[in-house]
Amino acid sequence: MTHDAGAVARARRHASPRRKMAELDLLGSILSSMERPPAAADGETRRRAREQAARMKKLQEQEKRQKVEFRKRMEQEVSQFIQATGEPRRRFQPMNKIERSILHDVAEVAGLTSFSFGDDEDSRYVMVFKKEFAPSDEELDAYRRGEEWDPARAEERRRLRELAAQQEEAELERGPAPPGPPNDYKDKYRHLIGSDAAKAAARTMEANKAYGCVPVANKRDTRSIEEAMNEIRAKKRLRQAEDEGGAGGGPGGPSV
Repeated sequence: MTHDAGAVARARRHASPRRKMAELDLLGSILSSMERPPAAADGETRRRAREQAARMKKLQEQEKRQKVEFRKRMEQEVSQFIQATGEPRRRFQPMNKIERSILHDVAEVAGLTSFSFGDDEDSRYVMVFKKEFAPSDEELDAYRRGEEWDPARAEERRRLRELAAQQEEAELERGPAPPGPPNDYKDKYRHLIGSDAAKAAARTMEANKAYGCVPVANKRDTRSIEEAMNEIRAKKRLRQAEDEGGAGGGPGGPSV
């Protein structure tokens, strides 16, 4: 065993310079990959990061306290709203999205109904309703349009709709009306133009016989087609006979 160890030591002493250079290169690469000791700039960066984290934590704690305070204030207002007997609904001032979500949660815990209204984010507000005065779809549509809700006007519109529905149902039950006799337009417009004017208008609308409204009895030619053709042929033969007679009495012919 001692003999082998000595042989290894002698081999290492007689190793080639190229192998020693390779070992040194490997050691240098290992040392370069290791992290260097922090410099002064790295310390300043870590100090700023710690300060920023501390500011963020302080802001988060402040925001959390503000949310808790806002929730307590909303709980007090909602409690006052519940105790108010003559107030079926309450409209709150415009608030941001986080505050609206807190108010909706407070209303839900208190057993109330709440809705948000408004077109843009800056003007959106929350309305809270008591359960016994839950809004109808028509009331919600009015708030979405930015209108004030008028219960009396809404009741009148509802009554008119019900009356129209009843009339339509009654007409369907009666069925279509039987066709009546044609009405005279003079009677139809008598209340507008009077009876005398209606009679005068009726006279002006009588058919003029000179413009085509002529009965068959007053027509000049009452012959049939065959009779007319026979008459035309007879006239033609008569005209041919006259032409032939005139030709025989001309120059070069026998004298009379």
